Amino acid sequence: MILHGYFRSSAAYRVRIALNLKGVDYEQKFVHLRNNDQNLEQFRNLNPQGLVPVLEDSGTVISQSMAIIEYLNEVHPTPSLLPGSLEERAYVRSISMAIACDVHPLNNLRVLRYLDYNFELSQCQRNEWYQHWIKVELTALEAKLTAYGNNGCFCFGDSPTVADVCLVPQMSNARRFNCDLEDYPNLVQIDSSLRQLEAFEKAAPENQPDAE
Repeated sequence: MILHGYFRSSAAYRVRIALNLKGVDYEQKFVHLRNNDQNLEQFRNLNPQGLVPVLEDSGTVISQSMAIIEYLNEVHPTPSLLPGSLEERAYVRSISMAIACDVHPLNNLRVLRYLDYNFELSQCQRNEWYQHWIKVELTALEAKLTAYGNNGCFCFGDSPTVADVCLVPQMSNARRFNCDLEDYPNLVQIDSSLRQLEAFEKAAPENQPDAE
């Protein structure tokens, strides 16, 4: 398998975690987003969206981190990243999608660049935008976990699921942008427990060969 990604991309970060949890050997190809490598013809031929991550597997090309993770979970079913029952899987997916579909798209690099170039935001205004959407989503997730009453170490039980795979990169971004996490004790505790696992540690942006 070949993973095309950027060390700081939270979507690529998710896939690295999933690959590590599955114990899959893979090669990384670095797409430097800040140098606009994603707009080069070679990469656009691979993914016309110009987004990372992209996974190549024996001629199959898959874009979108959540689609890649679902693919990995089916090709390598053990350990599963989804719990057993239909209701539990829906709950875990709801957490995952809240992060991947609701907050991440508002705060990814191309949106921030658009705000910078077209609305001439100051750095302070840019950070305020980012922190606002982080607060909106983390507040909702904290309430969701509290209401569910999960007694495990992670978002659901004591085994990492796709919800955890999505949470850790988002929490990493929140810390990078100096978001106040005091109001999210459950999320902070889960994130801390997950980051101690080898699969999550190896996937961290600072531990990638092309980190800068």
